Amino acid sequence: MSEDRTGGEVEDPAGTGEIGPTTDIKLTPLDAGRAHQPPRPHGWKATASKILHFVAAIFLFILAIQLMKASAAPIGARLKQTGLIDNAVMTLGFGWFGAYIVLSGSPVAAVALTFFSEGVLTPLQTFTMLSGSRLGASFIVLLVGFLYSVRNKDRQRTIGMGVLALSMTAIVYIPGMMLGYLILREGLLKNIHWQASSELTSIIKAVWGPIVDFISRWTPAPLLFPIGLAVILISFKLLDRVLPEIDPERHAGSKHLWMKKPWPMFGLGCLAALLTLSVSVALTVLVPLAAKGYVKRREAIPYIAGANITTLADTLVAAMITGHPVAVQIVLAEAIAVALITVIYLGFFYKPIVNGIIKLDDWVVETNRRLYMFVVALFLVPAMLVGIGKLIGPVG
Repeated sequence: MSEDRTGGEVEDPAGTGEIGPTTDIKLTPLDAGRAHQPPRPHGWKATASKILHFVAAIFLFILAIQLMKASAAPIGARLKQTGLIDNAVMTLGFGWFGAYIVLSGSPVAAVALTFFSEGVLTPLQTFTMLSGSRLGASFIVLLVGFLYSVRNKDRQRTIGMGVLALSMTAIVYIPGMMLGYLILREGLLKNIHWQASSELTSIIKAVWGPIVDFISRWTPAPLLFPIGLAVILISFKLLDRVLPEIDPERHAGSKHLWMKKPWPMFGLGCLAALLTLSVSVALTVLVPLAAKGYVKRREAIPYIAGANITTLADTLVAAMITGHPVAVQIVLAEAIAVALITVIYLGFFYKPIVNGIIKLDDWVVETNRRLYMFVVALFLVPAMLVGIGKLIGPVG
């Protein structure tokens, strides 16, 4: 099946997704209103604004890492007392739930790395918490898809895009997590010692150190951690302002042939997540594009696959800032494993994987009951992981 731009689907026996639109596009009152909106600022003012937003975002990103590091030890001690991070199974579920709560995986990944740098988590626990953050990161796509479905009744394009993103992430990251663990266990990356240079470390201490000391003087140590988490969320929000907005109406009827091919869309997904430093942002943009018929589900799958790899770029930067080379190895093991699994999928199993995910997507969104079951499963699986980890108990 392949979507047309009217909200229905037309037969596509070849499974290529190349069936064109069957009707002309008509502007709705909402679209017409957008056409009369004043143009956005341009020229040197717009460029200066983007530069300022980018500098502020990087400044806050580093500040957030430093704040979380300052409070990681006391927060980690309290978490250990609760028994929520006793072993790698529990940290997998903990990271998964954390991504649901903050609607993003990157902040949770940064939390895992700061915990590791302060000796709260073992390398394996850090690795599984990082993996869990990635498995839950696409939840925001499902949430945004639900909000779009309120006014757009085509659930395959709106809610279905969230189901698609979560499913594709799972079939890549679950085997990728196993492969990444083998890479770490065998020490294949032990000779990699990337970290911030001594000059950069000195600059960080000189610029951000007094700020952290000032905040620490007036704030209880346990509160520094949630403050740091809030700051890192603000930094990602500022990064969003740096990026140009995608306007689907502007490109109506101008769909390019390359968007139908998996490898160019894979590359576009890699670039989108690399620029936004967030898979949540890179994937959420698919919802409005799909709702208006400019991106079909088959075309979105390789895009999602690409975004799931380069989304680890900001996590790698955070690992380098912590100054612990093993933290970098943990992130690289995840990235290399996920990249290998993705390339194998796209190179050798693309059609069966796409057809299988599309069938699952159709089945889930077909009835409210199945959709509710899917959402319940999203929360039940990480909860079960925490429960199983609780039965296992502390593991050194």
